[in-house]
Amino acid sequence: MRPELQSYTHVASGKVREIYEIDAGTLLLVASDRISAYDHILSPVIPDKGRILTAMSFFWFDVLGVPNHLAGGPTDERIPAEVVGRSMVVHRLPMVQVECVARGYLTGSGLLDYQATGSVCGVQLPSGLEEASRLPEPIFTPATKAAQGDHDENISFDRVVEQEGTARAERLRSTTLDIYRRGAELAAERGIILADTKFEFGIGQSGELVLADEVLTPDSSRYWEAATYRPGQVQPSFDKQIVRNWLTGPDSGWDRVADQPPPSLPDDVVERTRERYIEAYEWISQRSFDEWPGNE
Repeated sequence: MRPELQSYTHVASGKVREIYEIDAGTLLLVASDRISAYDHILSPVIPDKGRILTAMSFFWFDVLGVPNHLAGGPTDERIPAEVVGRSMVVHRLPMVQVECVARGYLTGSGLLDYQATGSVCGVQLPSGLEEASRLPEPIFTPATKAAQGDHDENISFDRVVEQEGTARAERLRSTTLDIYRRGAELAAERGIILADTKFEFGIGQSGELVLADEVLTPDSSRYWEAATYRPGQVQPSFDKQIVRNWLTGPDSGWDRVADQPPPSLPDDVVERTRERYIEAYEWISQRSFDEWPGNE
């Protein structure tokens, strides 16, 4: 008999995830179908999004072969029936308060930093780079963990050293870049570019880094199709770009800088976003989303 969700203590909410306490050492992470953009949680939800993120994370935790926070599989009996397929049973860990970002290509906030300073998070880069340029080698560009509703702030490696100490900061950098390279190599075999990604780490009992939260999902990573990649322009990505484009386009009527919530997403934007998330999972994992637990 599976427990009911209400039998667990709810301990925290994020933009996408709800966290429940199973016992003193174990948590239940439930991925909702909520979607956010520009620091707003939007409506309606994207059907199946939480299942897709969970399926992708389980796939990557399995193939990466690095220490992670999982304490059970996708159908663990501690997962209530109503959230099977969108939940992870995980070890409770003290978390490193740094967003560990790896970039292999220049885009997003990294491009803005580069255009202003010629560097990203203190890492000096060659001149003449443009939108979506491939970097000479992947770089570690950490960020603060912002409170909900605030922006993460890019920081230098020296700031990480000040906060975490030299030894842990160096391990965070080397581990982040190693996992990024592994993910990028597998994605490339599938015809996908992993432009950048964000990891979170906990601290294990022996002080080791433990990969936690989600990993290499469309919410935490930029994936581009290799066949259509063209430097010098914004690339179509396997994530919420469809939503962002509609919000900032003429059809939404939304003023991003005004103090007003975004409008509801049209049905076609919701469906196209759902299809894009599923496409990312199936393309990279080479598995059918229909066979994921909870979709029977």
